[in-house]
Amino acid sequence: MSDNLLELKGVHTHIGAYHILHGVDLVVPRGQLTMLLGRNGAGKTTTLRTIMGLWHASQGTVRFAGNDITALPTPQIAGMNIAYVPENMGIFADLTVKENMLLAARKARNAAQMDTTRLEWIFRLFPAVEKFWNHPAGKLSGGQKQMVAVARAIIEPRDLLIVDEPSKGLAPAIINNMIEAFDQLKKSGVTILLVEQNIHFAKRLGDTVAVMDNGQVVHAGSMAALAEDEALQRSLLGLAL
Repeated sequence: MSDNLLELKGVHTHIGAYHILHGVDLVVPRGQLTMLLGRNGAGKTTTLRTIMGLWHASQGTVRFAGNDITALPTPQIAGMNIAYVPENMGIFADLTVKENMLLAARKARNAAQMDTTRLEWIFRLFPAVEKFWNHPAGKLSGGQKQMVAVARAIIEPRDLLIVDEPSKGLAPAIINNMIEAFDQLKKSGVTILLVEQNIHFAKRLGDTVAVMDNGQVVHAGSMAALAEDEALQRSLLGLAL
């Protein structure tokens, strides 16, 4: 069995007339948290959406757990125990937090059938989910919605969790809470691919890192090594971590 749970090789993605990804090579090792970094417009979100089949690669391959998923439809990809939290979080605003969670719990037809042990674990990770359980999700703050979005993604055990900018627009205290939650998720054995702009977030959590520019991965390696090399940071990201 490969040490890499997810592998992209030579992936190109076109959106209409636009050629966004130009041969992306990316590996996500099992049981680790991989950071996907890069300037705005580098192709990070397009990479995540291509993995999930929301946009299909026009060339190259996407392999998950050894299986070619390049041309599969999104529901089938999600059914392989992959959860995706988009940048806009995808919260159903008119539904309660409980109803949002129930939609993702495919084995439960009602709240009473949800795994109580797992729910209690999620409540410890994200206390706001329990606190606002019966509140309309649309009434929550941005940070609370983000917690609900991640909690919903892990209401059932996942092999791979893909999250697009979980700390975007959040207050520092909530970011620290989110860092602790992802650290616990990582320790539970979940493989995580994370797009992030918050450098503190990246340094605290990342095991491995891939840096994108102009639709390609231009650097891949240890997050700790990148965090220690200011010259490399400036050349890749235009700033020092």
